[in-house]
Amino acid sequence: MTSPTIAGLLLAAGQGRRMGGPKALLEVAGERLVRRGIRLLDEGGCAPVVVVVGASADEVRACCDGAQVVEAREWATGMGASLRAGLAALDADACVIALVDQPLLTPEAVRRLRAAHSNGAVAAVATYAGRPRHPVLLDRSTWPGVVATARGDEGARAWLRAHAPLVVSVDCTDTGASDDVDTPQDLAALREVTR
Repeated sequence: MTSPTIAGLLLAAGQGRRMGGPKALLEVAGERLVRRGIRLLDEGGCAPVVVVVGASADEVRACCDGAQVVEAREWATGMGASLRAGLAALDADACVIALVDQPLLTPEAVRRLRAAHSNGAVAAVATYAGRPRHPVLLDRSTWPGVVATARGDEGARAWLRAHAPLVVSVDCTDTGASDDVDTPQDLAALREVTR
């Protein structure tokens, strides 16, 4: 029996209004966040890794060696458009979704979600101190429903809430952190931690 294909989907299309530019292009510890996100999914065992770009698409695309790139034409309407574009481009049995602005996530969190899928989960969410965050794993069977509800800045959240009994929580508290980098202050704090 063939092992299921679990792709990695990195959402990196945002403009980063509060940051003053696309977060995908920011550097932490000498590495652009988009490269860091690709490495997260790759080292976590996902293949292929697909990056969804939008704002400054050409610049972000130039940093995506080793990953497939999909452009979300409606990226400015929010994360929902990025998720829809990414899922439409995938040929896999499941995918692990990560956000480009959470650079303290680790490959171990991705591996734990993949293990949950191997144990039968159709949807799995990494939790940190009991709070659901990213990454998120979605079996292909869920994608039509997720696409139907992913609107504006809502990615998979609406589908996950509506199908809570199907969602497996995977504790990743000891693997890293799911903090977002949204502002220059967040970036400065992160750079202190990762020095």
